[in-house]
Amino acid sequence: QVQLVESGGGLVQAGGSLRLSCAASGRTFSNYGMGWFRQTPGKERELVAAVSWSGGTTYYADSVKGRFTISRNNAKNTVYLQMNSLKPEDTAVYSCAQSRRSGYYSLSQIKEYGYWGQGTQVTVSS
Repeated sequence: QVQLVESGGGLVQAGGSLRLSCAASGRTFSNYGMGWFRQTPGKERELVAAVSWSGGTTYYADSVKGRFTISRNNAKNTVYLQMNSLKPEDTAVYSCAQSRRSGYYSLSQIKEYGYWGQGTQVTVSS
């Protein structure tokens, strides 16, 4: 059974930084791609960043490119999202997700993700 647990959310002023972590268990972590999604009430879930099983390939939404960095530590079964230069529009619940299948897949395809964490709230004040 896959379990994903996020941490690191909170309240930060615009221009500040936060680092989110997601600890995974249940499957061999290093075999699967990981993504970070965010959602606000009334809006569709948005994929903001993703990383391949090896860490060698990443994807970023245009809205966060140059400000957010996704990384993973396969020895610790953890994926991270470093968020810099935060804006009020980054306010959302951030969730990590794991790919349905092992190996390579199209990182930007939401349908490829089949397991989700509960999420952590990020609030950016202006």
